Amino acid sequence: VIGVVIGKTDVRSFPDRKNIGNERYTFSFTIRDSPTYFINVQSWGREEYIRSLSESFRVGDCVTIENPLIQSKEAEREEKFNPVTPSGYKLLLSENHSVVKTSSCYDTDTRLLSLLHLPVKDPQDYYSLGDIVANGQSLHGRVLNVLAAVMAVSE
Repeated sequence: VIGVVIGKTDVRSFPDRKNIGNERYTFSFTIRDSPTYFINVQSWGREEYIRSLSESFRVGDCVTIENPLIQSKEAEREEKFNPVTPSGYKLLLSENHSVVKTSSCYDTDTRLLSLLHLPVKDPQDYYSLGDIVANGQSLHGRVLNVLAAVMAVSE
């Protein structure tokens, strides 16, 4: 699978249920290869493998993923922490079987660069900040998609 990385999480660790006292490490990212299709990729493993893999690319890089495991996603659980994707599947990377190679999008396919800035949500599924201010009380407790622009960044 070849695509541009459009999102990425930080490395996290969890207690290993099989080996008490040890930690398992994970991170995930989302790749896109067309305006319509994008998929979440998750990797679990030893700290050294996960940190090295995570540091090998960033958002905006093109990646080639070889030998991923394809799994059905558990929509309710998975989409709490990852972007909602149009696919019923996710890719799982294995330290022993999968390979992720990075390359310049210019070398791979310049069309992939244009996918980096496309929204992943339906354009009719957003609330503006004005809508939230005006209807805040009726929206209380709901999960919303917000479309906004950053005007300034400071300390």
